[in-house]
Amino acid sequence: MSDRTSEPFEVKPSPIHGLGVFAKRSFAADMFMGNYEGERTVVNGMYVLWVEYDHGEVVGIDGANELRYLNHARPANAVFRGHSLFSLVEIAAGTEITFDYGEDW
Repeated sequence: MSDRTSEPFEVKPSPIHGLGVFAKRSFAADMFMGNYEGERTVVNGMYVLWVEYDHGEVVGIDGANELRYLNHARPANAVFRGHSLFSLVEIAAGTEITFDYGEDW
């Protein structure tokens, strides 16, 4: 059994919508926070993150870890670079982590 106390995120009810991802520790600006994990898919769904890589490949990832509960906000405090999540600003422990879903959302 893994020790979940060292994990950087907590999923709990969000004032934005449903469940959200909250920082269990602080993050400096432009800090790697974690990877969006799951199976590749070509079918859109509630937890699918569409990633366009530098070489033009577009991949759907059907979220399987806690990052699937990230909510949308403008301005956001985090951004995906590929399937990796980075903080845009300093994020204090207890803060909800958000990203911009994009114009089509």
